[in-house]
Amino acid sequence: MKLPHLKIRNIEVPYPIIQGGMGIGVSWERLAGNVAKNGCIGIVSTVCTGYRHPNFVKMKKGRPVKPENLHNGPALTKIIEDAKQIADGMGAVGVNILCAITDYARVVKDSVAAGAQLIISGAGLPLRLPEYVGKADVALLPIISSSRALKLICKSWQRRYDRLPDAAVLEGPLSGGHQGFTMEQCEDPAFQLDNLLPPVIEEAKRWGDIPIIVAGGVWDRGDIDKYLEMGAAGVQMGTRFIGTYECDADPHFKQVILEATKDDIQLIHSPVGYPARGVITQLQHDMESGTAPPIQCISNCVTPCDHGKEAKEVGFCISDRLADAQRGKQDTGLFFSGSNGYRLSEIVPVKELIEELTADP
Repeated sequence: MKLPHLKIRNIEVPYPIIQGGMGIGVSWERLAGNVAKNGCIGIVSTVCTGYRHPNFVKMKKGRPVKPENLHNGPALTKIIEDAKQIADGMGAVGVNILCAITDYARVVKDSVAAGAQLIISGAGLPLRLPEYVGKADVALLPIISSSRALKLICKSWQRRYDRLPDAAVLEGPLSGGHQGFTMEQCEDPAFQLDNLLPPVIEEAKRWGDIPIIVAGGVWDRGDIDKYLEMGAAGVQMGTRFIGTYECDADPHFKQVILEATKDDIQLIHSPVGYPARGVITQLQHDMESGTAPPIQCISNCVTPCDHGKEAKEVGFCISDRLADAQRGKQDTGLFFSGSNGYRLSEIVPVKELIEELTADP
């Protein structure tokens, strides 16, 4: 079947593909801009943007000091503007904002002011997202893990703001990074994407047929066709785009994913309070032996961590370790990947990947 266009609020792009927002710095201007340039929706990760433009911020021991420097507004503005310049009027450029980050409301407002065309938000329920966006003409897409979550968000947004989601991202437990499920649910067939989608589609119809984007383990054209036939409006893909030249991560980051086996990609506990999926590397072994890098909490990245208390419980600072991964530091980095990351075998241009995913069968 021929792929349909993806329409969300005032946005229409040729292909029903959203590139997942990957932090820290795996999807900044190069990846998001080139995905948009090739007819899809590119997503900038808003977390820890101070690392992209350190000349904008105050640093200590190589880390941005406090949230205003870590999740830095001017740096984010520069990234979004550069991504849109690369896109050259094609596709659309949006952002991903974790509800759990410190200064969440400010980062939403910074994103709107910088010209983001849509906001995807999860790692918690974004119940106040419309309040922070105000009257701006920006598409809002909460990340959900169930029909119940969609119903709760719709009821809350409609009552408080007279607004509904422009679309919603249903993320199953095979995605990279943080999951909206417990460790046990991530392995339970009842919580897999194929079983979650039908009741979410039914709930979406009750609110005016909200478009549902599926994410978590989507890999190839066969997956895209399957979920569109099940009623999804489009798909979100993150890990596939790590295997592109334009991905903003260091080449050593990409090499870690390329060399990972299926058994290397596992769930771990995170200071954010959710299970997270990534590649088991030297960092996990050092945590077990007590030789992992010390937890300093220079940046105060996420509110659930409570200034490093949760980091000490699980054994690592998530922003420091993800930043090291983005820089390609294999001994101290935390390398997030979806469950299918082991299937990456080569690095290709974004244009070539999108052509592969969208070519008519």
